[in-house]
Amino acid sequence: MAQFSPEDIVRYWKAQALQFGQLPAASWTDRYAIEMEIREIGRHLAAGDRVLDIGCANGYSTLRYAADTPVQIKGLDAIPEMIAEARKRLQALPAELRACMEFEVGDATALPEASETYDKVVIVRVLINLGTWERQQIGLREACRVLKRGGVLLLSEATLQGWQTLNRFRREWGLPDIPVPPFNTYLDEPRVIESVGGMMELIEIKNFASTYYVGTRVLKPLLDRALGNAINVADPEMEWNRWFSLLPAAGDYGTQKLFVLRKRA
Repeated sequence: MAQFSPEDIVRYWKAQALQFGQLPAASWTDRYAIEMEIREIGRHLAAGDRVLDIGCANGYSTLRYAADTPVQIKGLDAIPEMIAEARKRLQALPAELRACMEFEVGDATALPEASETYDKVVIVRVLINLGTWERQQIGLREACRVLKRGGVLLLSEATLQGWQTLNRFRREWGLPDIPVPPFNTYLDEPRVIESVGGMMELIEIKNFASTYYVGTRVLKPLLDRALGNAINVADPEMEWNRWFSLLPAAGDYGTQKLFVLRKRA
């Protein structure tokens, strides 16, 4: 399948917003993977943090961060239809949560924010939707710019290394490679680290989804094959998926990884 153009990518995410409204599937149909991601990012947020959530989609995860930890958080997304859903979500919240959250339309490559403003910046599956490495670099620089010195960038993105390792595992068992979606450009881990090295210090790359990917992208299709293709392997709502999302992470097979980077003083 041909890679989407920037205009195709925008149309795709507008359609997702219109189709799924306030459901988590607006940003990713794999709900249990989203829950794992929220838990992992939440471990790095502290009471009183001022947080920018870049690419917040319909605000599903943004709300969870604020509900779990008393932070002041702003969500930005380039798709107006996503922000419209996020604002609807906001209006339904108790007053104390509404007071600590806001949503605006904003471009990850030209953030409408002052430099050195935020304690934490969250980016979730945003850079992979920017189309080219050049635009991804601009997005990274913008995220670093708005962080305070000593602030932390929490970057949860799909990586080429995780995707390649997972597919090597699948090929050992006769399973076909999982393709990169045409609206995505996965990140090269060393290149990301090198590109921000002058501004940011890498704390860790967390393979939080590795066990989940083995369970749902390797073991699940193998069992289905043994059972004569009796189930819908792509169904993300199965108890199988939920169970694997609760297991400790092991290995480096997760396509989705969390980069934790601190801005240099």
